[in-house]
Amino acid sequence: MRELFSVFVLLFASTVFAQSKKDWVQLFDGKSLDGWHVKIRNYELDNNFGNTFRVEKGKMTVSYENYDAYNERFGHIFYKNPYSYYHIRVVYRFVGNQVPGGPEWAIRNNGIMLHCQSPESMGLNQDFPISIEVQLLGGNGKDKRTTSNLCTPGTNVVYDGKLDTRHCINSDSETYHGDQWVQADVLVYGDSLIIHQVNGEEVMRYTNPQIGGGNVDDLLEGIKVDGAPLTSGYISLQSESHPTQFKKIEILNLEGCMDPKAKNYKPYFVKADNSKCSY
Repeated sequence: MRELFSVFVLLFASTVFAQSKKDWVQLFDGKSLDGWHVKIRNYELDNNFGNTFRVEKGKMTVSYENYDAYNERFGHIFYKNPYSYYHIRVVYRFVGNQVPGGPEWAIRNNGIMLHCQSPESMGLNQDFPISIEVQLLGGNGKDKRTTSNLCTPGTNVVYDGKLDTRHCINSDSETYHGDQWVQADVLVYGDSLIIHQVNGEEVMRYTNPQIGGGNVDDLLEGIKVDGAPLTSGYISLQSESHPTQFKKIEILNLEGCMDPKAKNYKPYFVKADNSKCSY
């Protein structure tokens, strides 16, 4: 069944998404952080320490100008609504220098966190949400460094047909040096299939996202249920110690009314929720 669904996605997606431009929802309005919630390690929910997440000249910006040192204050900004089947598009770039005390691996490093646990369920000192991370990386000016990789805080996936418990798996992308803008797209189909694209080209895919593995600290008791499928969740972006800007964050929901007789039927839906149909 999953193999057939994957073939369906390949045949269907390219033509349908071109017809759906007017239905994309802007998660970031270019003016404010309305609809978003900040959770920074060691701080209560919505304490945006140091004005880390802010809007500057129409861009959502991750800034550390009010930090004297990073001190492992890993942060995430969560959109208010959870999603299950969707296409998300983020246009990002890295700027400036890493804040003092940031880990070496976090230079020009951010991430789109998918199927996240809710921000309310994170522990005060928890570093990362249980989630699937589309790891965004910038080049150092000389070495190969792929982007839209997969990392798995508190999760595992099936990759190349078998359960893969590595924390990070590199994509097949090009390296993007300097402060150039890069477009990252992710097609998410519940717990069936996830596809990463960079500047319109597929760079990796995997199936069966599920809770498991490590790389998350200070979880609240009972939150991590290993083996549970990740069928839906919240979306967040990171503050991992390198300044980052986002000029577009938009989403196309792929779940809804699939009755062609309904007024709100959309031909690109892949998951039916006919309770939403209107006639």
